[in-house]
Amino acid sequence: MNNVYQFTAESLAGESVPLSRFDGQVLLIVNTASECGFTPQYAGLQQLQEEYGPRGFNVLAFPCNQFGKQEPGDAQQIGAFCETRFRVRFPLFAKIDVNGANAHPLYRWLTSEAPGLLGIGAIKWNFTKFLLRRDGTVFKRYAPTTRPEDIKADIEALLG
Repeated sequence: MNNVYQFTAESLAGESVPLSRFDGQVLLIVNTASECGFTPQYAGLQQLQEEYGPRGFNVLAFPCNQFGKQEPGDAQQIGAFCETRFRVRFPLFAKIDVNGANAHPLYRWLTSEAPGLLGIGAIKWNFTKFLLRRDGTVFKRYAPTTRPEDIKADIEALLG
C-alpha cells in the first residue's frame, strides 16, 4: 500500500467506507477514547474540522480500547458521547485495535510509514495523530500530548 486511499474502514454506523472517499483532502487520523485524560482534545479536533474543512481537510477518528480500557462503550454510546459532549461533526469510525495481531491494516500501514519515538512503530496511547498530504501519504506523526491547535501550521502548509 502506498497511500491511505487504498484502505477501507467501517464507520461508527457499521457502513463500509472506502477511504478513497477522502481523495485529495488533507487528513488528520487519530485514535480516540472517551475516558482518557486527552479526551478534551475532541474539542480541538472539532475546531480544526470547522476551520479547515471547507478547504479540503478532514479529521478521521478511530476509537480504540487498547489503552487502559478507556473506550469501553459500543458504537451507539461512542457516537452519543462525541455528539453531546463535543458536538463532533467529523467522521467517526468503528472501534478498532491499533496495535498487535488484530491491528487494523490502516494502522499497520500508518505506523510503518511514520514510526514513533526511537523508530518504534507501536501506538503508545490514545490521541496519537497522523497528518496526511492530499496525495494520501503520511506527512507527520504527533504524540498524544500534541494539542490539535499545535498542528495548525502544518495543516496550513499542506492545504497551501
